[in-house]
Amino acid sequence: MKISTLLDTDSILINLQAGNKEELISELVNNLKNKVSLEDLPVIKQAVLEREQVMSTGVGKNLAIPHAKIPGIQDNLAVFARLKQPLEYGSIDNQPVEIVFLLVGGQEKASVHIKLLSKISRLMNNDNFRNQLLQADSKEEILNIFIEEETASA
Repeated sequence: MKISTLLDTDSILINLQAGNKEELISELVNNLKNKVSLEDLPVIKQAVLEREQVMSTGVGKNLAIPHAKIPGIQDNLAVFARLKQPLEYGSIDNQPVEIVFLLVGGQEKASVHIKLLSKISRLMNNDNFRNQLLQADSKEEILNIFIEEETASA
């Protein structure tokens, strides 16, 4: 599965503003409102926040990958955000985050969820790729950067 297939222009946020980690996660989860039932949104938010309490998903290089497995969710869902201003996130390298990739999946598909997390990490470990995402002017451009990178590395 390609990361780019989880994204569309509605699930890409540019210049997102948030005052703290919880606000940021709320914004990302709320973006899923057209893909899950409204009753699922608070469950997803709670699961992502609980995962953050175990260990920050701020993985370094100004990137966070908040994620959770949710009972009853069938598909893997994603939201990509580029923040307007770097946000303190409790990252492992003590640096604020600028790029955030929310991944939510069903508990029944845990192995796919783990593979997707690994793919996101590999993609984002590429400095040139991250810089392209930071410089992109539009949601369409960001989506195309994901598609091109995944096609080139396939």
